[in-house]
Amino acid sequence: MTDERTSSDATSRQRAIEAYDTGGRVTDTLSEAPLIALAGGLAAGALIAALLPRTRTETRAVRPTARRIKQSARAALEAAKDTGTQRMGELGLSRDRAEETIRSLLSDVTQAAKDSGQAALDAARKTD
Repeated sequence: MTDERTSSDATSRQRAIEAYDTGGRVTDTLSEAPLIALAGGLAAGALIAALLPRTRTETRAVRPTARRIKQSARAALEAAKDTGTQRMGELGLSRDRAEETIRSLLSDVTQAAKDSGQAALDAARKTD
């Protein structure tokens, strides 16, 4: 029984030494690259926060800020859209004109493809 206890104590002691050595390596790594450790901690915290359900208190606390952010984003989108539309109008570009240009371009490309095909067919007939 003494041998078992001595063996168990030795095993426990060895595990403690290994844990201490591992802790020392972690400490060395943290002191060498603190930003990496910080980033890892932030990522782990964000993951844990994302997995935990939101409480009613958090929802009540976040709601006004979320509402303001949504309103600001909508206002920014509308301002960008209005400015873009105005600038396009100043340049003489409109939706109708853009559609007309695209139709014309497609028609030209289609005609070019037909002409190329016909030229290839004519060349093949001449060689026969």
